[in-house]
Order: sequence, then C-alpha cells, then structure tokens
Amino acid sequence: MASPLTLSQSEQENLLEKLGVFKIKGRDKHGRKVLLIIGKLFPARAVSSEVLKKYLEEKIYPKLEEKPFSVVYVHAEVQRSENFPGISTLRSIYDGIPMNVKNHLESVYFLHPGLQARLFLATFGRFLFSGGLYSKLKFMTRLEFLWDHVRRNEIEIPEFAYDHDEELEYRPMMDYGLESDHPRVYGGPSMDNNNPVSLYSMRCIA
Repeated sequence: MASPLTLSQSEQENLLEKLGVFKIKGRDKHGRKVLLIIGKLFPARAVSSEVLKKYLEEKIYPKLEEKPFSVVYVHAEVQRSENFPGISTLRSIYDGIPMNVKNHLESVYFLHPGLQARLFLATFGRFLFSGGLYSKLKFMTRLEFLWDHVRRNEIEIPEFAYDHDEELEYRPMMDYGLESDHPRVYGGPSMDNNNPVSLYSMRCIA
C-alpha cells in the first residue's frame, strides 16, 4: 500500500471512494440513517488525516442531513499495521467532526470487537471520545445482536464479517483472546456484551 506522500489529495479521495470504507446505508430500528464503516477496507497507510477529514466533510456528513443517525463499525479482520490510523489521528478526526453531526449521533454499534480493541477503548476511549460519545458505544459480539438494533434487510454487511461470525460461533473464546489460532470446536453458547468493557472486567475474564 502506498503512503500518503506518494498519492495526491485527489488520488487519496478517489481511493476512499473506490474502497467504499464509508457508506450511508439502511436504517436502524428507530428509522434513523446508518453510517456503515468497514474497518478492514480503510487504507490507513495511504490516506492522510487531512484528506480523510475533508472527504468526510464533503462526501459523508452532508448525506446525514443534520438528522439523528447511528454508526455501524465492522471491525472483523482489521490489522493494526494496515488499518489502524493511530491515536493522534483518531483524536484529530474526532475533533474535526462538526458539532451538529456529533449532536445527532445516537449510537455506535461496534461489530466483532477483539480483545485488543476492547482494552484500547477501555484505556483511551474517554480520552479520545469526549462529549458523551463513549457512552453511546455498544459492543456487538455477534451479528444476531446487531439485528436487534438495525434493519437487517437494509444494510449490506461484507461476506467476510459473516465468515468471522460463523468462526466465532465455534471458537467463542476468540472474543477475549483466550484461544490460540489452532482450530477447535466448542459446544458452549456464544458470548455477548453490549457495553464497553472495563480493564477490571477483562482481568477477571483472563
């Protein structure tokens, strides 16, 4: 993947558009628009924070029409070396979100959070996301729980997320980083937690 220094601003914007990282697609159970974010597709090493903020301001925020909306973030198969923009970039992007957009955000559904993501948000969530956003974050460990909040027939979740969901059904301890990569089959029920996890609770799990 090329770095921001090798791509022009227009090329970076075209890359974001082509990959379809951000989409206004479907509605939640309350009839609000859904902003779908596919983490795996985000080219963190090829797009600068300035270009990303400009892209969101020009291409995404206007489509929300200053009305209440929800976010569905698909975290399956995200790799820190490829898709994670960094803490300072995340903070810069969040600070750049217009107040009218922040005020209309109702919920953030975080699909398939892994152990690292849970620990990261438990540690830095309140620092990164002020203004009550952290309290709107809801962890969805399985697609079945997401469908309790979002209209299933109106949103397009990538096939790889369904595959990941199926794998977790057989290997539920992957949710908490307690299983190796060696395939095993578990007969116990799947796990779910719709609220942010504290460091204390994660230590208890471990």
